[in-house]
Amino acid sequence: MSRAAAWVQAHQLAAFFVLAYALSWAAVAFGSFFAPGALIAALIVVSVAEGTAGLKELGSRLIRWRVHWIWYVIAIAVPLAVHLSTMGANMALGAPAPSTDDFTPVYGIALAIGMNMVDPFGGPFSEEPSFRGFAQARLQSRRTPLAATAILAVLITGWHAPLFFVSSFGLEPYEALTTVAVTFWYGWLFNQTSGSALLTLLAHATEGSINTEDLWPSGADATRETWLYVVVWCAVALGLVLAHRRFWTAKAPPGAVEPPAHPSPTLATET
Repeated sequence: MSRAAAWVQAHQLAAFFVLAYALSWAAVAFGSFFAPGALIAALIVVSVAEGTAGLKELGSRLIRWRVHWIWYVIAIAVPLAVHLSTMGANMALGAPAPSTDDFTPVYGIALAIGMNMVDPFGGPFSEEPSFRGFAQARLQSRRTPLAATAILAVLITGWHAPLFFVSSFGLEPYEALTTVAVTFWYGWLFNQTSGSALLTLLAHATEGSINTEDLWPSGADATRETWLYVVVWCAVALGLVLAHRRFWTAKAPPGAVEPPAHPSPTLATET
C-alpha cells in the first residue's frame, strides 16, 4: 500500500484521470454515465497523496466567494447570452418562435441554476471541484494557462466520450466541440477569479440550466440550434484566446495554481 500511495503522490494527475475515466465509464455498460466519478476520483487522490491538508485546499476553492461582484455577473451573463444568441439566430434562420413556458416564471431559471449547483449527481457539481479545482490548478503549476487548458480540454472531452459516441445518450459527435470550447471559457474564468471553483460552478450550472435544442421538436430546427450552439461557444473560446493572448501565455495567477503538495501523515511516515 505504501508503494501505491507513493506512486499516487508522484503522479496525482495521471491517477486522477485514470480513476475518473474508470469510475464514470463503468456505468456505461448499464446505459448510464456516472458523472460523480470525477469528483470521487479527485477526493481519493487528494486523500491518499495529501491527506487532510489537501482536502481542505480543494474544498477552499469551492467556497472561494470573495471575488469582485463583476465576476458573478460575467459567470451568469455569458452562458445566458450564448443561449439567447443561438435562439435568436435560429429564429432568424427560419425556426418558429419557441414556447416561453419553460422560462415562466422568470425566477424558475434562477431556481434551475441553484439546483444544478448542488445536484450531487449532476455535471457541474462533479466537474468543477475536480477538473478545475484539482486538475487545472496542478496543470498550471508547470505550464502556461493556454497549454494547461488545451490539455484539460482534450482530457475532459475524452472523459465525456461515451455521451457523444453511444447513441443511447442522444448527443452527436460534433457536440464534443462545445466541450472543448467551454473548457477554455471555464479555464479563463477560473484564473480570473484566483482559482475559484465556486464561480466556475455557477457558470457551469447556468450553462446547463437551459437546453435550447429542446425548445424545438426534433428535425431541422433542433439540429440547426445544436450546430449554432457549437459555433457560438467556439467563437467565445476563440475570442477569449485572441483578445487576451498575454493572459494565456503568462504564468497563471498564484491563487489558481496548486501550492506544493502536502504529503499525508500516513504516507510521510511509511515512506
